[in-house]
Amino acid sequence: MTTDKLASYPKAILRLQKEGLLSKDVEHRTSKYLNNILEADHGALKRVIRPTRGFQRMKTASATIKGFEVMRMIRRGHCGLAQRDVTGEIRLVNQLFGLAA
Repeated sequence: MTTDKLASYPKAILRLQKEGLLSKDVEHRTSKYLNNILEADHGALKRVIRPTRGFQRMKTASATIKGFEVMRMIRRGHCGLAQRDVTGEIRLVNQLFGLAA
């Protein structure tokens, strides 16, 4: 990336913060190594999304990616499950979305 492209990031971050669309504690990291954890996590998400062959609308993309992220969080143990298996995951999703069990 050239320095011209990098110069636009601080301006965009500042504008989004002023508009209240971005938290005030967000900062631009200029070292590519500081973002390795995020990039590694993003790669795993891209592998899951690739079979869907992209999205037609932003609304669909957002809903689908949120679903993928929720399932990844459940599988990583970021929420309490009574049963730590597929049945427990199904019950939790049913409870969250008000579906019949």
